[in-house]
Amino acid sequence: MLLSFSGLAQQMQKDMEHLASDKLEGREIGTDGEKAAAKYLAKRFKKIGLDPKGTDGYYQEFSVKPKYNPHAKNPADTSKSIVGRNVIGFIDNGAATIVIIGAHFDHLGYGAEGSMYEGDTPQIHNGADDNASGVTLLLQLAEDLEGKYPHNNYLFIAFSGEEKGLWGSSWFTKNPTIDLATVNYMINMDMVGRLDEGKKLAVYGTGTSPTWTPLIESIGKEKGFDVKFHPGGVGPSDHTSFYLKDMPVLHFFTGQHSDYHKPTDDFDKINYEGITEVQGFIDNVIAQCDSKGKLEFTKTKDEDSKKAPKYSVTLGVIPDYMYDGKGMMITSVREGRTAANAGLQDGDIVLKMGDIEVTDMMAYMKALGQFKKGEKTMVIVLRGEEKLEFEVEF
Repeated sequence: MLLSFSGLAQQMQKDMEHLASDKLEGREIGTDGEKAAAKYLAKRFKKIGLDPKGTDGYYQEFSVKPKYNPHAKNPADTSKSIVGRNVIGFIDNGAATIVIIGAHFDHLGYGAEGSMYEGDTPQIHNGADDNASGVTLLLQLAEDLEGKYPHNNYLFIAFSGEEKGLWGSSWFTKNPTIDLATVNYMINMDMVGRLDEGKKLAVYGTGTSPTWTPLIESIGKEKGFDVKFHPGGVGPSDHTSFYLKDMPVLHFFTGQHSDYHKPTDDFDKINYEGITEVQGFIDNVIAQCDSKGKLEFTKTKDEDSKKAPKYSVTLGVIPDYMYDGKGMMITSVREGRTAANAGLQDGDIVLKMGDIEVTDMMAYMKALGQFKKGEKTMVIVLRGEEKLEFEVEF
């Protein structure tokens, strides 16, 4: 039964309930569930009226041989290649430039590499927020942009293989079905289904064009969003593949939560009206860029673009990537792991580990790199207004 939402949000809910249903079995790349999801998206593209722009109709099939990861919960079989497919549709306005709008539709199946699930029995990871939310928004933008903003053409890509390491978007940029020289900019949407009451919205890639920051600031203020700016063009989603081809990019994200990469990421927890608000934000970006011509590209040099420090231990927490204060805020403490055993709680802000000040996520990862399994250290956290100290054992 559809909830009492606007007509737009109701259509989003229909798409969400199908993509995040058990019958698609978590949409892991290379599975029947992923193929069924791709087929559904191709049908939706056709109904919307998009022109097919894959290598086989709407589909762009690709094949990747995975690398062995001995630390993975369920290591991939490296004896054979995994076949996936991107789903690609096009609005041709006869313009000289193309705007690419993308979102990945694959997820973790029954708990593939990357799962946060602690149980012994495999369960379907439906990935409602990650990333059926981005795909439902992609579909609505495709419907809404027909006949609007004629100074660009629009290429819509539902990527597969993102969860394995941006496989689908990387394949597309190396085997494009359009001339990449005509691309104006790329917009990516990943986990946009949990907009909170404060309307916090993270926007990545704001440093990849001088156009972005003043534009995003203006739209955010007008629409009442609390925008978190991340200038870097490199990040953990498909916009990275396009930034590395020297394209301006924007990536939209409404925040981490305790259901991330767990079987509990289901459609009944999605804020459908919130997705429509994010759509309004993105539509405004596209509208205001329509007459600007081809945007200037800028390489970024912020922390997101630097090589991440290596570490072999973790606290067993999910960081809050929306937090932009000093330290590393914990969204969720994983039961039975290092932080939980020491007494850390959701909402704690890690300020220091051993002798190392934790000023941000990069400093947190550098701190982890100083420790090995079995070692102990003291961790200082801010809980409310109080600083507390805990001994942790990795």
